[in-house]
Amino acid sequence: MERLPDVPESSARSAGPARVNDYDSFAEAYSAENEHNLVNAYYERPAMSALAGDVTGRRILDAGCGSGHLSAALHDRGAVVTGIDAGAGMPASARRRLGDDADLHVADLNDPLPFADGAFDDVVASLVLHYLEDWGPAPAEIRRVLRPGGRLIASVDHPFVAYTITDPRPDCFATTGCTFHWAFNGQSVPMKFWRKPLHAMIDAFTTAGFRLTALSEPQPDPAARELFPDGFHDLSAGPCFLFFVVEVPPTTCGRVRRPS
Repeated sequence: MERLPDVPESSARSAGPARVNDYDSFAEAYSAENEHNLVNAYYERPAMSALAGDVTGRRILDAGCGSGHLSAALHDRGAVVTGIDAGAGMPASARRRLGDDADLHVADLNDPLPFADGAFDDVVASLVLHYLEDWGPAPAEIRRVLRPGGRLIASVDHPFVAYTITDPRPDCFATTGCTFHWAFNGQSVPMKFWRKPLHAMIDAFTTAGFRLTALSEPQPDPAARELFPDGFHDLSAGPCFLFFVVEVPPTTCGRVRRPS
């Protein structure tokens, strides 16, 4: 998806009736863009799928399922997938993709999740955690719904990206908001991400009771070289997303409490 130049937060607030991060207002356009573009279809989703490995029979929560592209890919590989998203527009789009019997819910990662302790073998969080300023509640709640030995597989905006494209540059070691516009067929929509330093992300996972098992900066799918020659070079030579695999220790003593 095309990023327009960064704009100050005051500009985003005055951008007509559009609300920041209002995915419901462009759910269908986003779903169509996400289907075959370079960054999602040939870079982020293949990397998430590779990190997940063999998912046959595994109970997977797609946290921030969007329009269901990753859920569909995992389901096709034999996983039992449940999807959640904060707005109604994206799950509705996902249901059209996955079918009427798809297990989809409207739920916000800032709130308690509507699932029992240890309900899932894996949680995938595809480009969703960077919308959260506070990484206390969400990792702890994800940890709660995972069984011992379960994994969280997450992708986020690489912290170097906002640092290099924002003017003036943010404090590299601070959590800072980054507001910019996405463009869809001439429509400009304001988006805000929270840029965190690497140590803060890892600290949030370990505080929630996870241990880090993989940190990845993958290359795009080689098939994209001919389809997107310019973009392929850019993705191959510079940071875009950062991928984590963190695991609940196989044996645990008691339940991890949500931060107060």
